[in-house]
Amino acid sequence: MKRQGGFTLIELVVVIVILGILAVTAAPRFLNLQNDARESTLQGLKGAIDGAAGITYGKAAINGLEAANAADAKTVDGIDIIFGYPAATSAALNAAVNGMNDWKFVSEGNGAIVYTYEGNSKTSECIITYTQAASISQAASTLFTTGDACTGTK
Repeated sequence: MKRQGGFTLIELVVVIVILGILAVTAAPRFLNLQNDARESTLQGLKGAIDGAAGITYGKAAINGLEAANAADAKTVDGIDIIFGYPAATSAALNAAVNGMNDWKFVSEGNGAIVYTYEGNSKTSECIITYTQAASISQAASTLFTTGDACTGTK
């Protein structure tokens, strides 16, 4: 009669204990990936806004509208522009930037518009501010993160 091969109960317990130790040491490293994901989401939107502003300026320059100020009220591809860059309004940024669905409009005025991430309960700690061009200078977007709303730290 042929003897069946297999693992003993002690061998199986040893393997399970080793896997448990590995899981305990590796889990904190993987849990910190949430912080990186939140930060990357913010950086991604900032990059999208900056990229859309640059593309809009390029289209405005091709059409000779890069010097148009707020009083001129010009548009490029349905985007209101000021000095060639998108105006700081929710309509202009939504037309210029794809993927604003996860971001909640907070306020606009004085040449700036503020968005916050929809999933956060602490909206004042996780915001993106876009400031329209004040002259023939480049528009700017600013990333503002504090506390645990964006970084995930406690």
